[in-house]
Amino acid sequence: MPDNIEANFEPTIIGFLCNWCSYAGGDLAGVSRLEYPTNMRAIRVMCTGMVHPDLVVDALKKGADGIMVMG
Repeated sequence: MPDNIEANFEPTIIGFLCNWCSYAGGDLAGVSRLEYPTNMRAIRVMCTGMVHPDLVVDALKKGADGIMVMG
C-alpha cells in the first residue's frame, strides 16, 4: 500500500453517548464553539447501559473503524 494513502486515512468513529453525561458535554462544546474531529459520529442514547452489543457489531460490519461507548 502506498504511503500517501495511509497518511490520508481518517477512521470513522461511532460514539454512543449517554444523554445525561457525555452527550451533554458534547453539546456544551458545540455551544462554546469548540471544535472536535469531523470523523466522529455521535449517537445519543438515553443510557449507555442499554446499548446492545449487537448495535456495536452492526456498526463495525457497516464500516465503522472504531466505537466509543461513553456514559
